Amino acid sequence: MVDYENITVRREGDFTAVTLANPGKRNALARQTLDELIDAFTTVGASDTLGVVLASTGPVFSAGHDFADVVDHEHAEVRALLVTCTRLMNLMQEIPQPVVARVHALATAAGCQLVASCDLAVAAESAGFCLPGGKGGWFCHTPAVAIARNVGRKRALEMALSGDVVDARTAAEWGLVNRVVPDEQLDSAVQDLLERVTRGSAESKGLGKQAFYAQVDLDQPKAYAYAVEVMAAASQLDDAAEGMHAFLGKRKPEWRRGR
Repeated sequence: MVDYENITVRREGDFTAVTLANPGKRNALARQTLDELIDAFTTVGASDTLGVVLASTGPVFSAGHDFADVVDHEHAEVRALLVTCTRLMNLMQEIPQPVVARVHALATAAGCQLVASCDLAVAAESAGFCLPGGKGGWFCHTPAVAIARNVGRKRALEMALSGDVVDARTAAEWGLVNRVVPDEQLDSAVQDLLERVTRGSAESKGLGKQAFYAQVDLDQPKAYAYAVEVMAAASQLDDAAEGMHAFLGKRKPEWRRGR
């Protein structure tokens, strides 16, 4: 694995953990950090790992953009930073593996966007989520894109306009995270979810994840038209045939890659 400055990447068995590791900067998504995350997720996405955990160290999950990259910078520079951040958010949804956020603390602004852009998320009870731009002078425009697609318009606008922290239990009720657990159970809950969502054929699951994101924002007729074509084509995969033959033959399937 590459030695990064602001993140770590660690493979254990079938899974890989990508960890924000710059607690002194509150794990801010500085340009270098974004570049490192993009490189890491590109590499992990092309590997045979079955699932990815996005975690962080220190008292804050991520404080979002580093204002040192923004204040007194030209429009073109700030725009390039936001485009790079958007590339990361999209990349996490484009790779075939499920990406699970492990949220142990406060996630703000683009840090909250990072959680919302993961496929799944588990939060500790002490975690919190906010879009603080509503209290300041730089509204959280791009984070609100991801947040709204998780919690809906009115809840996203409440977060974006108020800037208030949403506690972990409320975040789960709103759909920003999958579940909330006591702090001491966070690692086991993440591992349990990761193991459950990586069962079966990795090839089938990767295609399924990518097709899900392609259809989820389409209107229903277009979504069904797309899903019909993908599902019909997917029936011809070797793992699809193997899974059905195994079911009919009452035996355990043997995947080309999977668990």
